[in-house]
Amino acid sequence: MVLLLKDLYNEKYIELLCQKISHVYPDFKSIAFKKAIFNTQWREYELKERMHHISTTLGEYLPKFYSEVINILCLIFTNMNTNHRIENMIFQDFVEVYGLNSFDTSMKALEVFTVNSSSEFAIRQFLLKYEKKTMRQMLLWTICENEYVRRLASEGCRPRLPWAISLPAFKSNPASVLKLLDLLKDDSSAYVRKSVANNLNDISKDNPQLIKELTKKWLGFSKERDTLLKHACRTLLKSSDSEVLALFGFTQPTNIFLENFIHTTSLRMGKELEFSFDIVSPVALGKLRIEFVIGFLRKNDKHNKKVFKIAEGTYCKMNKTVSKTYSFRPISTRAYYRGEQKLSILINGVVFKEVSFTLD
Repeated sequence: MVLLLKDLYNEKYIELLCQKISHVYPDFKSIAFKKAIFNTQWREYELKERMHHISTTLGEYLPKFYSEVINILCLIFTNMNTNHRIENMIFQDFVEVYGLNSFDTSMKALEVFTVNSSSEFAIRQFLLKYEKKTMRQMLLWTICENEYVRRLASEGCRPRLPWAISLPAFKSNPASVLKLLDLLKDDSSAYVRKSVANNLNDISKDNPQLIKELTKKWLGFSKERDTLLKHACRTLLKSSDSEVLALFGFTQPTNIFLENFIHTTSLRMGKELEFSFDIVSPVALGKLRIEFVIGFLRKNDKHNKKVFKIAEGTYCKMNKTVSKTYSFRPISTRAYYRGEQKLSILINGVVFKEVSFTLD
């Protein structure tokens, strides 16, 4: 049986939490707290609902003074933060729920709670309410010795952080975010640099020209920075932006031909689309980015394109054979609709083949 993420919040974890709290705060009513947690709606709650339910209920069973509660929770978190990275995000959620009017105390708490976990969701409420003040704090975090805290500085101000509220001010004007990312672009931690890349990728969706100019400015300094920038430009690369492709060496393909193309013309729901082809040239193929695009039929009879990378590299030979499959097994993140779908082959952003196939 597959363990759902929401089931990380279970009786074992709540029992451990109660033990840790009682050790620090002997007046904690563990029995009443557990009864309140496992209410009649508990089984229906999803991951974030369970997280929020636990954090808000904690507030009803801990002291009324926020600073006193934070001292208790910091002690507990320090003793629990090794093996419960996801579950322990209830601590950050508590700050988000109860600490919005206690800025300094909350900043210190989120700095503690982000280690071996992440305060990236909770910090966003403070950015919305105290943008400049919170960004000043995050600038200070960029020079912290702990990589989790430096990573929070970058991850927390992403304009389009997944599963989180967006930050409209930073979507329209990311200047203050870019100032912060500039300080972290050559960070010693790959964990931090990946966060910087993800933030830049977010910015590229609303301000593509800004990221293009920044990439031109930053590119070529080091292998690590170039890797960061390529990850940051992944949306622009997938959109076949010729200017960005050229920046990373994927120039307009010349003397390249696609031959022996074979593909499944009809398949049933749950089966695999199969296709293969040869890339040939009278000279060495050179640096290529090979992708396929599926135009998925939507409910409104229009097609929604999704780009998938096949391979990327510098090829010294004059030919390359490609064989690929795509599964139409039902998944929770994408709905498939029966009817005509589209398949395209891209090389360095240029469409070399377009065909249709039927999903029955």
